[in-house]
Amino acid sequence: MHPDGELETLMVRYQEGDFNAATALIQRLSPQIHRFFGVQFTSRSSADDLLQETWLRIHEVRHTYRAGEPVLPWLYAIARHIRVDHYRKSSRTSAREDSLDTVPELSTASGTPGATQTIEELLKPLPESQREVVEMLKIAGMSLEEVARATSSTVGSVKQKAHRAYEKLRQCLSEIGGPP
Repeated sequence: MHPDGELETLMVRYQEGDFNAATALIQRLSPQIHRFFGVQFTSRSSADDLLQETWLRIHEVRHTYRAGEPVLPWLYAIARHIRVDHYRKSSRTSAREDSLDTVPELSTASGTPGATQTIEELLKPLPESQREVVEMLKIAGMSLEEVARATSSTVGSVKQKAHRAYEKLRQCLSEIGGPP
């Protein structure tokens, strides 16, 4: 269970200009948000940049948080928008760069079957929408309702994405010899 009451109190104090509350929020929630970005991006510096951009955006829009509402869905919605903006921007940039390259480089396999994998490696084959649902539900520990609010979707849609993600993960694990 989340200490939502404490997070909500810190957020309200932050809105009122309490520097210590802002610092406490950043210290408590940054690891979670960093993991949220780390699941998608292989570069730690990209995840670091997106985390910093998220806190800047939160600072700019902190007045939009409504006291009494859960903090995590509000915060993850902002982080999700940051991630989407970054993806769109990098897609446009890489499309321009790809047209300049004549031969694309092939990446090597990240590991051998049966090797210990990180959560980021395990979630990488999932589509972005499924990856973020699993990350919010299982890593951040958010409820279905909170994930639905953060992703601007229905609880049913979140359940469906989670189910499909779990099936894909089971399939991937059985292919590398892991537990079914």
